[in-house]
Amino acid sequence: MPILTAPDETEFEHAGPPVVVVNEGGRSSIVLLCEHASRLLPPGYGRLGLPAAEFDRHIAWDLGAAEVATRLACLLDATLFLAGYSRLLIDLNRPPGAPTSIPQISEATVIPGNADLSPEEREHRHRHWFDPFQAAVRTHLDKRGTAPTAVVGIHSFTPVFLGVIRPWQAGVLFGEAEGFGRALAAAIARQSGALVGENEPYKVEADHDHTVPVHGDGRGLPAALIEIRQDLVTDIFGIERWSRICAGALASVEIS
Repeated sequence: MPILTAPDETEFEHAGPPVVVVNEGGRSSIVLLCEHASRLLPPGYGRLGLPAAEFDRHIAWDLGAAEVATRLACLLDATLFLAGYSRLLIDLNRPPGAPTSIPQISEATVIPGNADLSPEEREHRHRHWFDPFQAAVRTHLDKRGTAPTAVVGIHSFTPVFLGVIRPWQAGVLFGEAEGFGRALAAAIARQSGALVGENEPYKVEADHDHTVPVHGDGRGLPAALIEIRQDLVTDIFGIERWSRICAGALASVEIS
């Protein structure tokens, strides 16, 4: 019989790249980002002082989001940028310096390994894991020039947050590209028959978000985040269903 041992502190450590680019030559006008794709941490960070079970939760990553985003890249022939590491190390959809960029508390969970960080450690995380992801996206968008382009982040959200039940099955978050965001939300609702929130369960704010304000609004490109309730994308059938819903919706929305 195998000998069962307690999970090692380095169980989630991984010496991989900060960003994984899928289908870099994709011909779609949609550019996909999945900023919360991974629950991994780089060598030397252990589990940031957390029990292993916390890395099964939304505080560490967006469950199902990477799978939906990757399937979407295939269905749409779109380029996709996947985060290599957990949002607990540094959140790729938060501006540097924002309180939630390197969270000391996520939902109601204290993150011991993020407490009392030195300015040098904060800069280290920005330089090695935040900046490479953003630079890869920025370079790709620069190369596209004036070609019609929309920036779309793929996320998932918890059915209950801090004890509050969320009624939506999906949501579309947007900033200045209101027409694009509302049209996308309506298209997802038509495709799925689900309750789809507009700027629900979150809102895009320049002080607290990065992808839409910087890569979308800052460039004058239509941009939005698609949020899918995580319990709907935890198996292969749900992932395939919602990937096809989102692909159909994105294909139906005009991008100028």
